[in-house]
Amino acid sequence: MIELQPGKYRRSIIRVWLFTALGLGLFILYIVAVSFNFLWLFGGMPDLVTLENPKSELASELISQDGKSLGKYFFENRTPVEFEQVSKNVTDALVATEDARFLNHSGIDPRSMLRVAKGVLLGNPSSGGGSTLTQQVAKNLFETRSEKFEGLLGKIPFVRTVIAKTKEWILSVTLERKYTKREIMMMYLNTVSFGNNTFGIKVASKTYFDKEPSDLEVSEAALLVGMLQNPTLYNPLRFPVNATNRRNTVLAQMAKYDYLPEEEFESLKEKPLALRFTVDGHNTGPAPYFRESMRGYMRAWVKQYNDDNGTDYDLYTSGLRIYTTIDSRLQQYQEEALNEHMKTQQKLFDAHWKGRNPWADEEGKEIPGFIEKAVRALPYFKVLKAEIGEDEAWKVMQRPYKMKVFSYDGEKEVTMSPMDSIRYYKRFLHAGMMSMDPRSGEIKAWVGGVNFKYFKYDHVKQGTRQPGSTFKPFVYVAALDKNFLTPCDKIVDAPIPENEYNPQNSNGKYTNQSLTLRQALGQSVNSVSAAIIQMEKPETVVEYAHKLGITSKLDPYPALALGVSSVSVFEMVNAYCAFANGGYRSEAMTILRIEDRNGNVLQEFHQKQNQELQASIAYDMLYLMRGAVEDKGGTAGRLHSYGVTSGNEIAAKTGTTNNHSDSWFMGMTQNLVSGIWVGGEDMQIHFRTIELGQGGRAAMPAWGLYMKKVYDDQTLIQYRRGPFIKPENFVLDCGNVASDSTDTYIPPSTTDDEGTSF
Repeated sequence: MIELQPGKYRRSIIRVWLFTALGLGLFILYIVAVSFNFLWLFGGMPDLVTLENPKSELASELISQDGKSLGKYFFENRTPVEFEQVSKNVTDALVATEDARFLNHSGIDPRSMLRVAKGVLLGNPSSGGGSTLTQQVAKNLFETRSEKFEGLLGKIPFVRTVIAKTKEWILSVTLERKYTKREIMMMYLNTVSFGNNTFGIKVASKTYFDKEPSDLEVSEAALLVGMLQNPTLYNPLRFPVNATNRRNTVLAQMAKYDYLPEEEFESLKEKPLALRFTVDGHNTGPAPYFRESMRGYMRAWVKQYNDDNGTDYDLYTSGLRIYTTIDSRLQQYQEEALNEHMKTQQKLFDAHWKGRNPWADEEGKEIPGFIEKAVRALPYFKVLKAEIGEDEAWKVMQRPYKMKVFSYDGEKEVTMSPMDSIRYYKRFLHAGMMSMDPRSGEIKAWVGGVNFKYFKYDHVKQGTRQPGSTFKPFVYVAALDKNFLTPCDKIVDAPIPENEYNPQNSNGKYTNQSLTLRQALGQSVNSVSAAIIQMEKPETVVEYAHKLGITSKLDPYPALALGVSSVSVFEMVNAYCAFANGGYRSEAMTILRIEDRNGNVLQEFHQKQNQELQASIAYDMLYLMRGAVEDKGGTAGRLHSYGVTSGNEIAAKTGTTNNHSDSWFMGMTQNLVSGIWVGGEDMQIHFRTIELGQGGRAAMPAWGLYMKKVYDDQTLIQYRRGPFIKPENFVLDCGNVASDSTDTYIPPSTTDDEGTSF
């Protein structure tokens, strides 16, 4: 054994060794104390279960039946990907810039620790920096710097930083033992923020370049990795010069560590950013009204599922995958058709009311105080009134300022007062449209308005309006099913003697002719519907409408025959499906199944059907409603001009309410039932004439445009043209009372009028 000989430095050397041993011992004790939160001084650590199952907040996603993303629910917009789904350019840029020795250390880089120690000794811990990727993963995943892991010493700023760093070291070592380098790298790339409420490399790739992460080029990868140091300072939208300089720094690092040839670096640093920014928000993307409707349903579903199963799923953070019945192609075509149609209708409406305000009574006279009444109903005005008084509140409402407003030519910036903006928006027409497969009850397309960002109100399910003549089929079907009438019966178009309820027809005249039920329904003759409801009683009509799918309250009065009780587009489409589905009412379906983030099925949904009508009665109704399209004077005769009737059977009904406030169209084929409503935000906003305001003109064209797009798409083979399915042994022979062939077309009458409700 070699003994230390007495000498000049013997005592000093012994002291160094003693202090080193003591320091090492104290450091070990400190690590143990932090790990076990000694005397509650240091705050807790994530438990073993959390370490073994690290979770980040993942957006829940709505997925169409054909596999397309419809949108997400999130606090932080985040979707994870695997290592193999990310371009090598990204991982090379990340290692070169953030942690060059990532592949060689075990969670803690000694050089980084020395930098941290130097910063601490100099009283500037933030200058130390140098966290490894693994430490950053620990910080991001386990929130080591949040209050929930803060102990008694965490109230001291300098000490809080040191303790947090220590916890990250401990967690880093644990992570390195449990996971591979690839897994740790993906934990990092899937959790970091890229600004603009964009989290994770997949969402960042889509947001800034409209690409999958596997397709990112070197310069694109360098920009995204460069943003990680400070997503605000290097935001390429707000600070493009900063972002370009930072991107070039990343490229230089890649060249320094031989991930990029020098000549390629010289070329790439001169490239423009070439962004294709597409923000993924709640106001954008397909089917926004459907997504918003499903939000409420899914929040209730999650709560119920958690209560029943003792789980803790969250719609915004648990990464649920919600497979819906929506077909992305039908959704796209319906959105396009409705936008095209409503743009045209708005131009007609603006020209119709040029120089005048469209809030008018039945005689076309402006309603005084209409805007002021609308202002008083605003929650914002009520708050102002309570805080500063009514007089000052009115002054605020009349004070102009810059704002962005909706227009069909794109969003525009204007200077308006709140009062002016209310006047501006009150002039817009609105619409709701929905499609449903009658065979399954699956909803295939849902468009609740003309622009979700500016008009959040959903006119498919949230809004209810008078359906006008589109309600008449429920009057007719009740009479057929109760054997009051047969499809071959005729009724005279005339007032009923000594009857209190005798509504006029739309032209104010009676023909006094004997009409078949098909003629009367196809031409929407009010007097015939009034006669039928007198025959069977309004209560009977209410009963049939409810059992077929109408859920709104219906008033059992004779005027119900002309659709005076308000209903929604959702209800009408659901109820009409029974006619096209052999009398079976299918409960409307929106979701097929729900999975967790790992693909485990939490619940599957199945169709529910109940036969409410005999198949023969349902087919009789289709036969009657085909008259609107096929026969002379039918209110839907203009559908022939859209190229959707040849080789096809279409059952349809138009509807217009009193004062032309509400325009409706219901169209049925063998495999798709669609309904549309068009009207103003308030019933006092309307066309002045039935020529412009009737359902056959204000609503029906959207259906024609939509179905033309559907039939032109050869991939939608399940929605081809064809006849309705006729029940076995069905016979209907009413003689030559109407054409029963889609190949023969007699032009409609010049008026093309229909019934109105009073």
